[in-house]
Amino acid sequence: MRYDVADLPTHLLEWYDIHARSMPWRIGPADRASGVTPDAYRVWLSEVMLQQTTVAAVRDYFLRFTEIWPRVTDLAAAEDADVMAAWAGLGYYARARNLLKCARVVATEYDGQFPRTREVLLTLPGIGPYTAAAVAAIAFDEQATVVDGNVERVMARYYRVETPLPKAKGELTELAEGLTPAIRPGDYAQAVMDLGATICTPRSPACGICPWMEGCAARRAGVAPDLPRKAAKAAKPVRRGIAYVAQREDGAWLLETRPAKGLLGGMLGWPGSDWGDTPTASPPVEADWHEVPGEVRHTFTHFHLRLQVFAARVPENFLPHRGEFRAAAEFSAGDLPTVMRKCYDLASQHGDII
Repeated sequence: MRYDVADLPTHLLEWYDIHARSMPWRIGPADRASGVTPDAYRVWLSEVMLQQTTVAAVRDYFLRFTEIWPRVTDLAAAEDADVMAAWAGLGYYARARNLLKCARVVATEYDGQFPRTREVLLTLPGIGPYTAAAVAAIAFDEQATVVDGNVERVMARYYRVETPLPKAKGELTELAEGLTPAIRPGDYAQAVMDLGATICTPRSPACGICPWMEGCAARRAGVAPDLPRKAAKAAKPVRRGIAYVAQREDGAWLLETRPAKGLLGGMLGWPGSDWGDTPTASPPVEADWHEVPGEVRHTFTHFHLRLQVFAARVPENFLPHRGEFRAAAEFSAGDLPTVMRKCYDLASQHGDII
C-alpha cells in the first residue's frame, strides 16, 4: 500500500503510538490519552541537556536535576556553583550558565510559567530556534516544526536531497515544515525524532520496517545509507596548555573558578595556562612542582586540547597566588568538568597526589 504525502503525519503517529521510546521527560501517547499533559519545565530542561549529547548520557543527569530542583522556581533559586557541579561531565558548559539565566527570567518575569509560544520562547536566554520549537510543540501543542539531526536525516532520505549539509539545512527545514500537522504536533515532532533515532539511523537504516518506506525516494534509489551528504570538515587545530594540581598536607585541593565567559565558564578547575600554541603560566603557589608523565587529551567542538600536568603537595601555611584551597570533605572529582577530571586522574595514576 502506498501513502500520499498528506497521509505521512497520520501514518507516523500511528507508528509512534505503538513504538514511542520511553524517556523520563516524555509524556507517552497513553498518558496523553488519559489527560496527562507535558511539564514545560521538564521538556525545556531535557531539550537543553540533549543539545549535542545523547539520550543515554542525559538520562541520569535529568533525573538528578529534577530530583534536586523539581520546578523551574527551584532551579532559579539554586546556587550557581551547585548547578555547575551537577552539570559537570555533560559538556558545553555555556548551556548550564544559560539554563540558570533562563530559569531566573521565567521565575521572575513569567511567574514561574514558561511562555506558550515559539515566538516568546525565543526571547528567553539560551533558547534558540530548535529549543523554542520543541518546547512550543511538545509542551503546548503549537504547530511548530522541530528540526534536529534525526529529522534532517529523515527528510534528506525521504525526499532524496543530495545537497550536502550544512548547505541543505534550509531546504530540509522547509520540507519538515510542510509535513508538520496541526493536530498532535508535539507527538509528531517526537515521532520523527524517534524514527530517525531507531529506524532511519545514520548507518544501516532498517528500511524494511520503516512506516514511510513506500514513499522514500532514497530507499527506491538504493542510496538511503549515503544520505544526508556532508561537506568535508576542516581538520581541527591542536592547542596546548598547562594545569597545576596541588594538594595541601591537610588534604585540601587548590582550585579556581574559571571566568564566566569562555570555555568551561563558571566551572571549577585547576589553575593553569591559556590554551594556545605556546602556553605559559606561573605556578599558582610556591611548591616543589614536578611534571606528571604523559598528557591529558581532550577534544572540544573546534579544537583538540593537550594538557601538560604538574603536581605538588604543599604545607598548610602556604598561600596561593591564584585560586583557593577547598577542604577534602568538600571536594569531589566528579564535580569537575571532564577535562579537569582527566588531569586529576592522570596525577592520581602516577601517585603524584594523595
